[in-house]
Amino acid sequence: VEYAVMMILAVGGEVQNHSIFARKNYFYPDLPKGYQISQYIHPLGLGGKMNISTVGGNKRKIIRIKRIHLEEDAGKLLHSERGENYSRVDYNRCGVPLIEIVSEPDIASPAEAYNYLLKLRQVLQYLGICTGDMEKGHLRCDANVSVHPKGTTELGVRTELKNLNSFKFIEKALDYEIMRQISVIESGRQVEQCTMMWDEKKQTAEMMRTKEESEDYRYFPEPDLPPLVLADKQVELWRAELPELPDARYSRFVEHYGLSGYDVGILTESRDLADYYEVVMSKYNDAKMAANWMINDVLMLLNDRNISIGEFKVTPVMFSGLLSLVQSGEISGKMAGNILSQMADTGQTAGEIIKKEGLSQIKDYDTIENIVNSVLDKEKENVRKYLSGKNRLFDHFVGQVMKQTEGKANPELVNKILREKLNGLAG
Repeated sequence: VEYAVMMILAVGGEVQNHSIFARKNYFYPDLPKGYQISQYIHPLGLGGKMNISTVGGNKRKIIRIKRIHLEEDAGKLLHSERGENYSRVDYNRCGVPLIEIVSEPDIASPAEAYNYLLKLRQVLQYLGICTGDMEKGHLRCDANVSVHPKGTTELGVRTELKNLNSFKFIEKALDYEIMRQISVIESGRQVEQCTMMWDEKKQTAEMMRTKEESEDYRYFPEPDLPPLVLADKQVELWRAELPELPDARYSRFVEHYGLSGYDVGILTESRDLADYYEVVMSKYNDAKMAANWMINDVLMLLNDRNISIGEFKVTPVMFSGLLSLVQSGEISGKMAGNILSQMADTGQTAGEIIKKEGLSQIKDYDTIENIVNSVLDKEKENVRKYLSGKNRLFDHFVGQVMKQTEGKANPELVNKILREKLNGLAG
């Protein structure tokens, strides 16, 4: 109940102080007792909205929420993929409570449906009430699809698509059903109201059953459960416990850290990642540099190791320490990348790895000057070419110095000394 109320409040819906459970009667193999406990006429939540990105991400669109109610889960049918004439039923999740979120018919394309579900999952994850893992069934989607002639507003006969248990399936399944309905209408036939099952292997949707109307379910109040009554005081206590939600956090990151919308979109995609960045910034002072390292290096390491930020062995404090070493010139950016990878593997701090590996940056002027002199002495022919106008050879000289120092020489000092020496030779 608390989780349901949090979601209702998060989307700006109205929590109903008095809601009633009902029996939804139907027979299906995954519903062994022949009815499902749900809410129908008097749901827990009414109204609300979700702000999503449209195709291309340049505009925003409001998707209205119709209702959010509580109900129990049914079982799961496991259909054979080898042609047997039977299916198995997994009853393990029967009776587990869930919330059902019903949107108004505002979604106008498969891409919008995809973005809506992404945003829905993000809010659920920020609230901490759902992992949002569709592949594991923690978040599931049924989509009602209908088409109508261009220039008209009346919605056509709808079908319901089930088995959309992966984000990558959703757009394909909806595209298929839209084109199927258009084909049916253009051939002079009528779309039949039914429930369709998406088959990812066949890339088709197949009819499961004709669609029931609400009267077919013979709803009546659940006799074994009293009405759910919530006091305003309790609802307000839960409202006070709501975390900062994705849209609010996005706006604050843009304003406070001065980052681009693209960077902030990635950093606030998950609550854990945004929390990690905030702790880093409590110990570090360059928002853009921290964001670049988070987006390009940290996320790559997480992806390579198939782990979440919560499983990352490099704590935010350890990471900010590494960035500070780069900023101070103690180590180069290239060295820092290698050190970060070792930190992720071992859980050691940057300082411990630098000490163990002897990776401290060479910043002594005389030491680097001697190495530069040695390189230029060995590269006399290239020096002659450089002095005759082939300026691109400068990077070659830098590379040779870095090679001799195993990447430990301070790049700025290397550049400075090289220019001094070459300008001196140019007379």
